[in-house]
Amino acid sequence: MIERQKIEPFSKLELLAKQVVEGFITGLHKSPFHGFSVEFAEHRIYNSGESTKHIDWKLFGKTDKLFIKRYEEETNLRCQIILDISKSMLFPFNNGIEKPFNKLSFSVYAAAALILLLKNQRDAVGLTCFDSEIKKHLPAKMSPAHQKAIYHELETLLSSSTNFQNTSTETAKVLDQIAEILPNKSLVIIFSDLFEDKTHLESLFAALQHLKYKKHDVVVFHVTDKKQELDFEFENRPYQFIDIETNEEIKLNPTQIRDEYLKQINSYTESLKLKCGQYKIDFVEANINEGFDVVLQTYLAKRSSMLK
Repeated sequence: MIERQKIEPFSKLELLAKQVVEGFITGLHKSPFHGFSVEFAEHRIYNSGESTKHIDWKLFGKTDKLFIKRYEEETNLRCQIILDISKSMLFPFNNGIEKPFNKLSFSVYAAAALILLLKNQRDAVGLTCFDSEIKKHLPAKMSPAHQKAIYHELETLLSSSTNFQNTSTETAKVLDQIAEILPNKSLVIIFSDLFEDKTHLESLFAALQHLKYKKHDVVVFHVTDKKQELDFEFENRPYQFIDIETNEEIKLNPTQIRDEYLKQINSYTESLKLKCGQYKIDFVEANINEGFDVVLQTYLAKRSSMLK
């Protein structure tokens, strides 16, 4: 393990985010998403007939291709990362780098990688953490000190997650508040399992519509452990199921309820997808067991479309 004092001025989370992003960018050079790596490098392809004043000749020497340097006024946007920190996000209880992620730790590392991409593209980034209310709100800024503060908040979440109280979620109420306090035309990226009581669904849909009414571009990452929460893959034996937020317990064999559970969870997920589609909100399934590429690819695609 690298000692903290030996990795300053970078935190452990920043270093891990850097590794994730570097691996992702390397993969882009070998994939159909290659074009996005150009945007990440803050360049665009030179078009015949344009002024040669801003050609990056050093990059030409390395690639034999002509690229124009992009400047801050061409690339700057505001991005607010919205992070659900309710106790249901602690599922499954196996947090840690050497172990599989839970939903919260996955979201934290995904957010950390996004912050690095935003930083390298000179975009402003903010962070909002919530459960039944807004717990922390850092508005979008570009300064290195501000980004350090966000990384600090994310690291605090990782280190204190095992001490979370039994917190419920009131996503609709929080999103309504966020819609009002953010500057118009922000990119809003939400990480949440969106596990709400079905009676709250209409309120949740109204809150998402509120964000769009305020002219925000919205991406929802539906963070789940797909195998257990969506596919309900458990062995054929008795289990003690515990509601993380209410501590209610029930003992049963999963085979007794699998068909009905799958029917209900599929209906719920399809409702989310349908409403997001109607409101032109990007709804992305983020399985905590499949890495961060879907998060980073979605962000780059959304950013590209916003800057056209």
